[in-house]
Amino acid sequence: MTTSSSRPRIDPIAPHLRWDVLTPTDIERIHEATLRTLEDVGIRFPSDTALDVLASGGGLVDRGTQMVRLPRQVVLDALAQAPREYVLAGRDPACDMSIDLQHCYLSNDGSGVFVQDPRSGEKRPSTKADAAESARFVDALPSISYYWGPVVTSRDMPPATRALHDAEAVLTSTGKHFQTVTTVGEKPARYLIEMAAAIVGGTDALRKRPIISFMQCAVDPLAHDGPNLEANIVAAEHGLAAGFMPMPLAAGTGPATMAGNLVVNQAEALSGVVLLQLVNPGVPCFIAAAPSVIDLQTGGYTGGSPEDYLLAAACTQLAHYYGLPIAMGTMATGAKEPGWQAAVDDSLSTVASVMSWADMMNGCGLLDGSKILSYPHMVMETEIYRIVQKMAGGIVVDDETLALDVIADVGPNGTYLGEKHTRRHMKEIWRPQVWDRAPYDVWVREGRRGAFEKAVEMADEILATHEPPPLPVDVLAELRAIVDRADLELGGS
Repeated sequence: MTTSSSRPRIDPIAPHLRWDVLTPTDIERIHEATLRTLEDVGIRFPSDTALDVLASGGGLVDRGTQMVRLPRQVVLDALAQAPREYVLAGRDPACDMSIDLQHCYLSNDGSGVFVQDPRSGEKRPSTKADAAESARFVDALPSISYYWGPVVTSRDMPPATRALHDAEAVLTSTGKHFQTVTTVGEKPARYLIEMAAAIVGGTDALRKRPIISFMQCAVDPLAHDGPNLEANIVAAEHGLAAGFMPMPLAAGTGPATMAGNLVVNQAEALSGVVLLQLVNPGVPCFIAAAPSVIDLQTGGYTGGSPEDYLLAAACTQLAHYYGLPIAMGTMATGAKEPGWQAAVDDSLSTVASVMSWADMMNGCGLLDGSKILSYPHMVMETEIYRIVQKMAGGIVVDDETLALDVIADVGPNGTYLGEKHTRRHMKEIWRPQVWDRAPYDVWVREGRRGAFEKAVEMADEILATHEPPPLPVDVLAELRAIVDRADLELGGS
């Protein structure tokens, strides 16, 4: 599983098939309902900086309530300015991602707080060392194109600068693009940008090779968080891609109906696009979404339901209706271990995201509603990804694939094993890396080992052998110095 010159650093899906769950009329009605909600109800922006930007850009601002109503034309003008294509660069150029509405890129899941021992099943709090190890692990897996999060946070670091310790661990441990979801507030955002600029050679170079991007969560329903807003404003000022992820729970923080849930999701996400375009017209941005439903028995997040899959596909359709890329929550499972429930959750959500052409899919590796990191689970999820990748390619029908000549040559009762046509195409046949296909007696003789045991072995090998592209010693020292300064200024250790 370690990287080699013969294996791609990243392996995105370029789907051929598409699954549309909304009709053109459905999309227009949701679009109109979203514009009405933005114009008549508004969104809460608890940040003076954001309120100033929105007021100067045509938003109707109520300073007392921090509510902003966005006229239809303000929204449409902002959407027209947002770029349709851009590149999210990797520290390693082989990991650059072309965000073009044609490719699906998978990331790990993020913001977990526990690590699970694959043999005992015991969980423990995550540390900065775990954040670094998780980035090194992701670096080894071509199915995972970028690092999102971090997977698990540095709970042994002070809260005020934990995100920067996370970033130091990640940026030194993977050559893939880093999309942060824990860097909140203006000052931490500026420190993170300073760290990324130190790696690529300055802020101007960072604009040309954006090795980081920002994602923040919205506050459902119809609100944002102040520090989240200010971090994404800093990102936009520096020309870095950013987006806001609503997570409305139907019957809780969103309407019980899926259509109503989509309106809340879209209103929150589009309001973020408006803000970013007013800060820096033409800056790369994206819509994000992780809508779900409330568990009616516990009141919690389901982490996998039929509604999730439909909502995911619908959100992607709506984002692409505006010509914007989307970051879609994918593979989030409520299962506590990498078993049958996790496999179903992850498989169906990946099919929904890929078949609707979601641009960024966050992500794999966590259990229990995005809380517990399991490396074998992440390995098995990349197997699911590869299966869906093959499905999404569809069936190619042309003279070569119809194979009429070879069918005639082999004739009745023959075999195709020795044919040149077979040798040309045999590598196109999907082969498992984790799933068990051994004959029954071989399976028994070898200890009845299944996918989980194989995944544990593969995870152990990656952790023991994989080394990411190293950073120069002087850059490592500069990153350490930046984090030390942040600790002093922001109240860290």
